[in-house]
Amino acid sequence: MSTHGTVVVGAGLAAAHTVETLRSLDYADPITLIGDEVDRPYERPGLSKEFLKGETDAASLFVHEPTWYADHDVATRFGTTVTGLDLAHSAVTVDSGDNIRYDSLVLATGSSPRSLPIPGTDLDGVVSLRRIADSEAIRSAFGPGKRIVLIGAGWIGLEVASAAVQAGCTVTVLEYAPLPLQRVLGDELARYIDRVHKAHGVDLRTNVSVTGIEGRDGRATGVTTADGTVPADLVVMGVGAAPNTQLAASAGLDVDGGIHVDEHLRTANPNVLATGDVALAYNTLLGRALRVEHWDNAIRLGKLAAQSIVGTGEVYDWQPYFYTDQFDFGMEYVGHGSSDDDVHIRGDLDAGEFIAFWTSGGRVTAAMNVNIWDVNETLRGIVGREVPSSRLTDTSIPLEELAG
Repeated sequence: MSTHGTVVVGAGLAAAHTVETLRSLDYADPITLIGDEVDRPYERPGLSKEFLKGETDAASLFVHEPTWYADHDVATRFGTTVTGLDLAHSAVTVDSGDNIRYDSLVLATGSSPRSLPIPGTDLDGVVSLRRIADSEAIRSAFGPGKRIVLIGAGWIGLEVASAAVQAGCTVTVLEYAPLPLQRVLGDELARYIDRVHKAHGVDLRTNVSVTGIEGRDGRATGVTTADGTVPADLVVMGVGAAPNTQLAASAGLDVDGGIHVDEHLRTANPNVLATGDVALAYNTLLGRALRVEHWDNAIRLGKLAAQSIVGTGEVYDWQPYFYTDQFDFGMEYVGHGSSDDDVHIRGDLDAGEFIAFWTSGGRVTAAMNVNIWDVNETLRGIVGREVPSSRLTDTSIPLEELAG
């Protein structure tokens, strides 16, 4: 047995599944889990969905019961920041000054919300959504007639907008692009999302340049744009997230919009791995490196990091997956399409029940089921295949037949 074992830096979903999988694979060496949040690992999707709407409590978010880590001999240092990484001596330094040695190091440092370089972002009543306390602060501001302004019409912004409207708020979404989610879904489906939100009362404004946030007595009162000021009781910044690569970069690891790792999640230093949101990992199925910030990938990459440490031989070879719930729009998406891909609709777009396929060069790059359930695994089997568009959109042909 090693005296140092594995140290995992970051205590999010990927980290939780790394330590869980290590123990499930009978890894007997020491494990230390270090996270800068005081909470044990939890799942973040609910922060903009059920938990934000008050449908579940915080206890439902946590990956493991409070005693799980001690029961599985995992040493935890929550509320602790790693301040340095010494590759030469295989050690990390934490904010208390302690040095912790490792045989294997897993960087699961996640990502942080981006902000805009505009005046007023430091005012009270301006929040981003990343942690439990953020979701609680947003929900506490909800109420009939409360004016909620979202800056950014990405997945998080639109999910918060949906929850706020359902809580009786007056909601405005300000988006710089011509359409919401245009770079992800392409024009046709971005226009569909736009219609969904406007039909439910969201004041969704596109082609908007936000220039600042106004305040009074230290608290935000409105968002300024080129067209005037939008009054606000709460401003939610939803302009994306940046990977937390600073620790890796300071140690000299290869960083470029994520920590570069191979199909086994190993960096150029074979004893150091990266997983979850921060990993720019080589996907053998797609033949290129990509960084994915979604729930499913965090779970899978966390497991893969453990498998790589134990040496079971698995690689990063699956299609990305994510899901969302906004009003009556529920969907699952699998694959890695582009806004430049051709889009083919199977079903009734106007009725809100359909499947969308993205294709490039005749090959299916991604698929999305909207309010049609229990088909995502079948769609996963279609993605990557060459299927004529006429067959993709023909509802008389069973999906299973398209999957071969």
